[in-house]
Amino acid sequence: MTDNILEVKDLKKYFSTPKGTLHAVDGVSFSVGRGKTLGLVGESGCGKSTTGRAILRLLEPTSGEIFFNGENILKYEKKQMRKLRKEMQIIFQDPFSSLDPRMSVGKIIAEPIIINKLIQDKDILENRVCELMDIVGLAPRLINSYPHELDGGRRQRIGIARALALEPQFIVCDEPVSALDVSIQAQILNLLKTLQRDMKLTYLFITHNLSVVNYFSDDIAVMYLGTIIEKAPAEVLFDNPIHPYTKALISAIPVPELRNRRERVVLRGEITSPIDLPDNCRFSPRCNYARDLCRECQPKLIEYEPGHFVACHDADIHSHGSD
Repeated sequence: MTDNILEVKDLKKYFSTPKGTLHAVDGVSFSVGRGKTLGLVGESGCGKSTTGRAILRLLEPTSGEIFFNGENILKYEKKQMRKLRKEMQIIFQDPFSSLDPRMSVGKIIAEPIIINKLIQDKDILENRVCELMDIVGLAPRLINSYPHELDGGRRQRIGIARALALEPQFIVCDEPVSALDVSIQAQILNLLKTLQRDMKLTYLFITHNLSVVNYFSDDIAVMYLGTIIEKAPAEVLFDNPIHPYTKALISAIPVPELRNRRERVVLRGEITSPIDLPDNCRFSPRCNYARDLCRECQPKLIEYEPGHFVACHDADIHSHGSD
C-alpha cells in the first residue's frame, strides 16, 4: 500500500467577480506519495498555482478535503495551521518579488526560524543560517548581501534555503525555474533533486513546461480549466497520452531527432472563460474529436489502466496512438 503524505479530495476554489463566479479550481483530487514528486502541468490560468496555494491554505478553499499525514487540515484552527507550516513550505516562481529587498540574505533565511522561535541563541542561529546557505550552494560571503545584488539563480537559492529552514516534509514548488535562464534552470532542478534525496522531501512541482516536469516528476497530473484531465506515472504519460489535450501538449515539445518526432497536434480556438462554466467537457470547444456527449456532459476522472487516470468520454479511441 502506498504511503501518501498528501491526499486532496474534490478541492474547489471559486472567486466572485463582477461578471460571475470564477472556477479557478473545480473538483481536483489527487494524492502524493511520501518522498515522491507530483508534477502539476497545464497552460497559464488553468488553476495550478491556485491549487498549490489552496493546499497550503494561503488561499482558503471553497470546499473539499486536504489530508496531510492522514489529518484533514481544512478543519485546523489558526494555531494548528501555524504549527503545521513547519511541515509544509513553498518556493515561489519569482525569487525577486518573493524576497524582502530591505533584508540581507542572512536575515531572510533566519526569519522563519525566528518567527517560530526554534533557535534563541544568536551564534547558533548564525551557524544554522550558514549551514543552510552551504546546503543550497550559497557562498558564506553573501550572508550580508541584499537580493538586488544577486542574480536570479542565487536569489532562488535563497528562497529554497528559506523553505528548508523549518525542516519541512512537503514543499510546493510553484514554477521555481520559469523566471530563470535555461543554464541556471538545470542547476536549480538538480539542487532540488539532491535535496529531495538527502532530506526525503516530497514535492508538488507546478510548471507549464512538460520537458521539465518529465525530468523532475514521478507522476504527472495535467490540468485544464480548473480540473485534472489526466494523471499517470511520468513514463506512462509520455509513452501513452490518452486525452487529446495531453497529446497536443506533448506534441509541442521540441525533439532534436527527426525520426522520434511526434506529429504536431494543433489546437483550435481559445480557452473557454472560467466564469460560470457549463457542465460539459471543458476542452470540447478546442477538441478535434468532440461530439454531442462531450458538449452535454463533463467526463469524470476514471482509472483507465492501473495508475493511469483520464477524464475523456472517448478514452478507448485515443489510447495507444489510435488517432
